Amino acid sequence: MKKNTSHTIRRAQRFPVILIGEGLLVGIVGGLIVLLYRVALSYAGDWLHAILSYIKGRPVRIIGWFLVLVLLAVVVGKLVKWEPMISGSGIPQVEGEVTGKLRQNWKKVLPAKFIGGFLCLFGGLSLGREGPSIQLGAMTGQGISRILDRGKTEERYLMTCGASAGLAAAFHAPLAGVMFAIEEIHKGFSVSILISVMTASVTADFISSYIIGLDPVFAFRLDEFLPQRYYGLLLLLGVIVGVAGVFYNWAMLKVQELYKKPKCLDETGRLLIAFLTAGVLGLCMPEVLGSGHELIVSLTDGEMVLKTVLLVLVVKFVFSAVSFGSGAPGGIFFPLLILGAMIGGAFAMIGTQWFGLPQQYINNFVLLAMAGFFTAIVRAPLTGIVLLFEMSGSVSQMLSLSIVSVTAYIVATLLRSAPIYESLLERILTAQKSKAVGGNEKKAGGQKVLNTFTIMNGSVLEERCVQEITWPDNCLLIALERNGKEMIPRGKTKLMAGDVLTTITDERDAGYVHDKMEKLCYTSF
Repeated sequence: MKKNTSHTIRRAQRFPVILIGEGLLVGIVGGLIVLLYRVALSYAGDWLHAILSYIKGRPVRIIGWFLVLVLLAVVVGKLVKWEPMISGSGIPQVEGEVTGKLRQNWKKVLPAKFIGGFLCLFGGLSLGREGPSIQLGAMTGQGISRILDRGKTEERYLMTCGASAGLAAAFHAPLAGVMFAIEEIHKGFSVSILISVMTASVTADFISSYIIGLDPVFAFRLDEFLPQRYYGLLLLLGVIVGVAGVFYNWAMLKVQELYKKPKCLDETGRLLIAFLTAGVLGLCMPEVLGSGHELIVSLTDGEMVLKTVLLVLVVKFVFSAVSFGSGAPGGIFFPLLILGAMIGGAFAMIGTQWFGLPQQYINNFVLLAMAGFFTAIVRAPLTGIVLLFEMSGSVSQMLSLSIVSVTAYIVATLLRSAPIYESLLERILTAQKSKAVGGNEKKAGGQKVLNTFTIMNGSVLEERCVQEITWPDNCLLIALERNGKEMIPRGKTKLMAGDVLTTITDERDAGYVHDKMEKLCYTSF
């Protein structure tokens, strides 16, 4: 049923109540799907280790395993051709749909992403579970919205709930799920979105923890909090991981370009390179295969020396670029945390050997570098801080986590490195535009979409009247909330910092309007 303007506005007024129940439903279904995915990936890792042990030193068996890897590349390649939206992490695709710039088909994405992600981890590719988990959760939200015949505005709320539930179930991190959904996916705050996202995230985490336990993802101990006399090292570490994060973003995008240069390489050809690389590394350096969780255990248990850490850092970085650049269905979230841990471990070991840093603080720097590296790459500092706090179960590092994360954020910003997911989304949109040339245009009209935007201090809207602003085409300003009170904006209404604007537009123009409104609300020129 097509939702007209009046229906959309009336239903939006009841969102704070409606979305609690729907967020609960999305949390239950999304949490179960992501939990099943998480369990499947654990089996994939176990089977991979068993196979590598079985073929070790046996040439015939090794050849057989490489033939299996070729088959896996062919199958995953066909899945990517069948549904291109499963390629890569999945987070940019979710961001694109929530902002009205992309469209996905949940009926195709859910099975294809699940199977593709499983096969990639079974083959040993250096990919993470978080991106697919977030996309699986978001597509669950979309599916529930379509089954219940909800409007586009409500559907985007439910997709955000699903993304939050996906991250919470994948990492046992409900607060990080909430922060990531608001900070990175929805890119906006309202009571409706906060309550519904919290409901979905906590529900998914409860289901996951009830079935597989409450143990944190990184179960290494931090016996001591870092004394303030070492805080100068935190600034230096923040600069290092900030620069490293900028290089990581550049390298990941560059490898994508290199993969696409040879005309002879299609989806299957690119994946074949990644799977065969995994096969070679499985014979000579199997510890870098998969997401790399065992590397954290080895590092924090003191089983690695500096040379080993540096070697693993280089090989894992290159292999991650080869895996992700191929377009395989899998995330960069977990592998980048592993790389951050290696940077922090190397930094602390150097400090221990040459600058008198006590050895018991090595694990502290491992944790801190993970948060800083994540922040420099994704540019979501609050999510990084909360995520590492939840994943490690350590509360004592909040101040030092903040120092490293903020420093890394500043360094990455000064070096003008765009957040990785925004860069990836821009590439997806560019590719879609090139394919759409000569194709059919989107039909005019469609469902109506509501969006909210907050006027920031110093923006071009502050202290100006509504009638003085050049608003985006095909966009209607329908409400203004100030100090918790809603008012109807008129031509002579003066806008103030902190005002929450509600706009309505056609589904067709939602992406364009979203970008224009963000510029008006957030920029000062």
